[in-house]
Amino acid sequence: MKKALLIIDVQNDYFADGAYPLFNAGMAAENIRDVLGRFRAEGDLVIFIKHINLKEGAAFFKPETSGIEIYKAIEPIEGEKVIIKHTPNSFRDTELHQYLQSQNVEELVITGMMTQHCVDTTVRAAYDLGYSNILLHDCCATRDLAFNGETIAANIVQSVFMAALSRGFAEVMSSAEYLRRTV
Repeated sequence: MKKALLIIDVQNDYFADGAYPLFNAGMAAENIRDVLGRFRAEGDLVIFIKHINLKEGAAFFKPETSGIEIYKAIEPIEGEKVIIKHTPNSFRDTELHQYLQSQNVEELVITGMMTQHCVDTTVRAAYDLGYSNILLHDCCATRDLAFNGETIAANIVQSVFMAALSRGFAEVMSSAEYLRRTV
């Protein structure tokens, strides 16, 4: 089964000096870098998803800002595909599905940011399109959320979404588990 590594929205605005920093973004990027190294060493397909927010008054990922650039520690190298999106779903109004089909990809190893937004939406869409998904939970990052006057801590948000996605949408594991499995 041909696989591809999907790296969703690991962009400058999500890190400490960015417009919308996430909890554990640095740790997630380090783990992604390890998995990315394996994919590159084995010559497997790597796809970066880059979000540019076109909404008026957007708080982050604004066009023509350094915040939209892919985080330097994992930036693409020559030959790696970068797909631009404008919605949470990496498949919606992009060439992602067609590109994966042209490459005969059946399995996606999914990493990225924000867990409860673009990662969740993309994993569910990939499942609906028939892909076999592996989601690396420690290669994702999120932030605290507020609902109904209550603040939900980022670690709880992360756990809840990973638990939900593990219920049929993806096989959820750590990057270390994935790397041991593929030796």
